[in-house]
Amino acid sequence: MKKLRIAAIGCGSRARTYLSIASQFPDQWEIVGGADPIEERVEFIKGLSSSDTFQSFSSAEELLAADKFADVVIIATQDNYHYEPAKKALKKGYHLLLEKPACQTLDQAVEIAELAEKQQCKVILCFVLRYTQIYRTVKSIIDSGKLGDIISLRASEGVGAWHQAHSYVRGHWSKSAQSTPMIVAKCSHDLDIISWFMGQPCQRVSSFGSLSYFNSKNRQPGSPDNCLDGDEAHKENCDFCAQKYLDEDMKNWLKLVYPDPNGLDDTEKVTEWLKNSPWARNAFSCDNDVVDHQVVNMEFANGATAALTMTAFDMGRTIEIYGTKASLRAGDAIKSHFDKDIVIRHHLSGEIENLTLPDLPEEDYKGHGGGDYGLVEALNALITGDSVDGTIQQTIESHRIGFAAEASRLANGLPVELI
Repeated sequence: MKKLRIAAIGCGSRARTYLSIASQFPDQWEIVGGADPIEERVEFIKGLSSSDTFQSFSSAEELLAADKFADVVIIATQDNYHYEPAKKALKKGYHLLLEKPACQTLDQAVEIAELAEKQQCKVILCFVLRYTQIYRTVKSIIDSGKLGDIISLRASEGVGAWHQAHSYVRGHWSKSAQSTPMIVAKCSHDLDIISWFMGQPCQRVSSFGSLSYFNSKNRQPGSPDNCLDGDEAHKENCDFCAQKYLDEDMKNWLKLVYPDPNGLDDTEKVTEWLKNSPWARNAFSCDNDVVDHQVVNMEFANGATAALTMTAFDMGRTIEIYGTKASLRAGDAIKSHFDKDIVIRHHLSGEIENLTLPDLPEEDYKGHGGGDYGLVEALNALITGDSVDGTIQQTIESHRIGFAAEASRLANGLPVELI
């Protein structure tokens, strides 16, 4: 099998993750270029490459103005900078690994899907949960008929309170207009899994949610606007004080946003950068407007229903599926409470079937439960000619549901019909 040549537009944490995995298999992958306005990030990607012809660019425009030099381009920029680079890359004949969500609007995502068809290129969305051991096992159980027909499904995603504060209060996804609504930015993963499991188009959506906690009403009296101006008492008394980023066990959060991925050991320099960054702000006095909790109700074409709860105030994902023959429970809550990955209850016999999946190999990267690793491996289908899983045509239903959910939420929960 020939090597797959890959370049990245946007060399932040997601591109670094995928290319770090690809670099472990130099006989399959050749990392040939990177584009980012922050030079240190491109240098990091270059350091992963064994190519003598690696090309560095300071922008997507520069990379896409050059002659085509790769098979696949990763687009891992912010949500509001997916659409234009994706269009230009497709017109140059690149296959795309496109970070989710595909675009800021459903119309833009549909346009990208149609352009990919026209150009005979593949666009694979980074729905890494599709490639995890647990969700692939659940999908195989559904397809086997063991559960019977799915009548209803209930899923939850606990974002994690610090993750919420980091990414959706202080960070890049804190304002819908500059990114996408929270239910799309964070939970398009979950909506894709639900759509994949249900196997039916969704025809109606309703949703409720709000920003209840991370707002000025819950700000401590006298707390500073900039956490690094606060004293030790502020750090102790505020769960989300940005001074905690400087603790050794919290630096992984900074690694996601600090300009130099290799420069976190320079505490003085990091502290000065942090103080002048958005991540130093008091989490209760930011300009964030995305929700910190939301529920989505879905009705599918065959009459089956599903419900998704997204909340900042839990950690991990759990799913429950109710079929005519058996029910299934899986995910983080099941694992933590029962030490089982999947629990199936057969209705007529009452038999309980417990499944424990094998641990991932120690040497494997375990991001997103192994899904990051699986996504990179799946790209080999572009070379082998095998069917490609997770294309934009297969996953765009998640965007239809997500944008409809936000429209319903903004309309006080009125149902939205999907065409």
